[in-house]
Amino acid sequence: MNIRPIRTDRDNEAALRRIEVLMDAKPGTAEMDELDVLASLVEQYEEKRFPIDAPSPIDAIRFRMEQADLSPRDLVPFLGSRAKVSEVLSGKRPLTLQMIRALHEHLGIPADSLLKVRGQGTTLPENLEGIEWSRFPLNEMAKRCWIRKGRNLKHRAEEIMRPFIDAAGGPQSLALPLYRKNDGARQNARMDLYALNAWCYRLLAIARQTALPHEYRDGSINEKFARGLVNLSWLPDGPKLAKTYLADHGIHLIYLPHLTGTHLDGAALKQAGTPVIGLTLRSDRIDNFWFCLCHEIAHIKFHLRRGQNEAFVDDLSLEAQSETDLKEQEANKWAQDTLIPPDVWESVRAKREVTPSAVVELAQRLRIHPAIIAGRIRKDRRNYRLLSHYVGNGDVRRHFDEAA
Repeated sequence: MNIRPIRTDRDNEAALRRIEVLMDAKPGTAEMDELDVLASLVEQYEEKRFPIDAPSPIDAIRFRMEQADLSPRDLVPFLGSRAKVSEVLSGKRPLTLQMIRALHEHLGIPADSLLKVRGQGTTLPENLEGIEWSRFPLNEMAKRCWIRKGRNLKHRAEEIMRPFIDAAGGPQSLALPLYRKNDGARQNARMDLYALNAWCYRLLAIARQTALPHEYRDGSINEKFARGLVNLSWLPDGPKLAKTYLADHGIHLIYLPHLTGTHLDGAALKQAGTPVIGLTLRSDRIDNFWFCLCHEIAHIKFHLRRGQNEAFVDDLSLEAQSETDLKEQEANKWAQDTLIPPDVWESVRAKREVTPSAVVELAQRLRIHPAIIAGRIRKDRRNYRLLSHYVGNGDVRRHFDEAA
């Protein structure tokens, strides 16, 4: 037998085809043993991949109505109006916390059933109960067409935001708290955490709607992967090619401009186990793009743990914070060493003066964009007037379609 673990739908389909061939196997034979093992593997994979969903909140409400012989009109005192009752029962309106409390207290419907996120087998975290829904940047989100435009957005904030969060995979898809700074966030002290969460949920929703050609495999970010990625910078359309390169390795790369008050350069998250890198490109420079991209890849390689929906969000201007954050130090070092090998960089540092021709010569030798070398020199010397014509100002965003 040559049986391998089932990790993808393609593996599962191959196993099913083999099972069909083995269906006539006789007891006690190697073929029957193979059939038993394959059947067990398929069952385990499909239980994980296609779990049986728990009843939805609407199912729970209709079941209670049938038990107590209630009509839709009987729900008006708990849901607010006949129109709201109709919208809730048709799935057009999500339940608010006030509705959930009323249905639980007066009709005895289990809170877990009512809190269940549509399409998921999980419940909303308890800490959502304390959210100040009107603090989300609803007007800016509407201008970006993330939510529908309309009047009195603040008054309908919870009604608007619950489906918005649901589209990202539900509250459990993001581990960022709304009320305190996160240990995994390289954040500006003035960062608006509600805007930050809105940006992250939108990023995850885009990733959720975008299919990748291959699944991500742990351990795939190795030296060969890194060199292949960085050498793309040498090409005229390197940033665009990087997006395709990462997609082929099961990693999303999404350009999503930052929201006001987030002071954000990039983020590394996971959507249902698939790594997602979001870049705001607020500094539209080639050197910044490649460093930020490699920094977020380092978070995926070292810090995003399997089975946990962690998030690393980065304001790369916060050098002081990175000096005391071991994970940020590790991400910085991996990014720097990946872009320019340490031994090469030591030879560059040994030179008192680095001329533009020397930058170009080294870029040609390493097959990387000159902006990467110029940017490192500027940063190390803390002189951002040096080599300003070589960092690729205004040369990144044009490679990307802005995510809606």
